[in-house]
Amino acid sequence: MSAVRIAQVDYANAQHAAALVDLLDAYARDPSGGAKPLSEFARTHLPAQLAARPTAFSVLAYDGQQPVGLINCIEGFSTFACRPLVNVHDVVVLASHRGQGVGMLMLERVQQIARERGACKLTLEVLSGNRSAIALYEKVGFEPYQLDPAMGHARFYQRWL
Repeated sequence: MSAVRIAQVDYANAQHAAALVDLLDAYARDPSGGAKPLSEFARTHLPAQLAARPTAFSVLAYDGQQPVGLINCIEGFSTFACRPLVNVHDVVVLASHRGQGVGMLMLERVQQIARERGACKLTLEVLSGNRSAIALYEKVGFEPYQLDPAMGHARFYQRWL
């Protein structure tokens, strides 16, 4: 592996947009991403839809000219802190580059961008069986969310509309 380079995505840049879609599709096809490819609609519209949202940003990792990692982020808001927060929504590292520090480098860049945006914290969700991702997140300082230990840890739920 040559020196890994991290770049913030320019959604209007055709090379960045293609890398974003291809990496996210690789993640979607992985068991940790649901094991199904992205829909044609998502493949076609995702970069423009992210660009239309000023609260979204993404970073890419390159090994030489090859895109090998992606993180998509969406800004939210902490009412308790009365400041923005950044949700780390997708974290992708190609299997060929896992365990080599790519995820850590991308998360460092995300943290830098979040601080520039005045965010008070980063949040993320992770499947309980994704032990390597959990190890990475804990290594860089993430911990399960709780307010009062007696109330337990937060759980993530969804409801499709």
